[in-house]
Amino acid sequence: MTMNFNENVALVTGAASGIGRETALRFAELGASVVVADVDSDGGEDTVNQVQACGADGLFVRCDVSDPQDVARLVQQAVSRFDRLDFAVNNAGIGGPWEPLHSYPHEGWDRVLAVNLTGVFYCMQEEIGPMIERGGSIVNVASLAGKLGLPNQAAYTASKHAVIGLTRVAAQEVARHNIRVNAVCPVFTETPLFNPLIAGNPGRAEKMLERIPMRRFGVPRDIADAIVWLCSDHSRFITGQAINLDGGMTA
Repeated sequence: MTMNFNENVALVTGAASGIGRETALRFAELGASVVVADVDSDGGEDTVNQVQACGADGLFVRCDVSDPQDVARLVQQAVSRFDRLDFAVNNAGIGGPWEPLHSYPHEGWDRVLAVNLTGVFYCMQEEIGPMIERGGSIVNVASLAGKLGLPNQAAYTASKHAVIGLTRVAAQEVARHNIRVNAVCPVFTETPLFNPLIAGNPGRAEKMLERIPMRRFGVPRDIADAIVWLCSDHSRFITGQAINLDGGMTA
């Protein structure tokens, strides 16, 4: 069985770069039309150009997922353009300050939770409706920090744990409509969010690699391939799961 998403429509948030962009391109390569959402208009438009270069139809919608009106407009434009929504990947997220919990800035906490958690909540609220008639698949991009504690990242860790909880709640609520909801939990992945953490610091990078049995960081295609698989019929009996993509780190 090969994956073929011809006639399907996928929405990907945070798709201007990194995992989101790679996921959008992977959907395009498999024949899906792709709705690209991000606050970065230049990056988002560039992703759409790359989607179209794959021979797929693409639409960019600027969206701040922490704004419920933006999210409602995003899904409305997607359905208006393509008349359906089959897959949604809630990937938009930020890292936030690196500070110990006792001195973690309140504004940093509020912003990280607004994007990483409340943004996923708003997105799923809007995405489920268009999927009820035909079924569909939603994949939330959590993190291995959603299963383990990440020191000096209280807000990020809390948000990703909560995304896994939301995923499990939604999966149970919508299973009867043939909508599957899963999460992926990547370990350190080479993206614009992660790369500055190790830039110019080979010692830090080596310590991180020592914790991964495969002795490499993830790359966006590793995560994108798992996401599209979770949207395919290959995973048709999988829902409510939070799948580790960690090179064996939690083994």
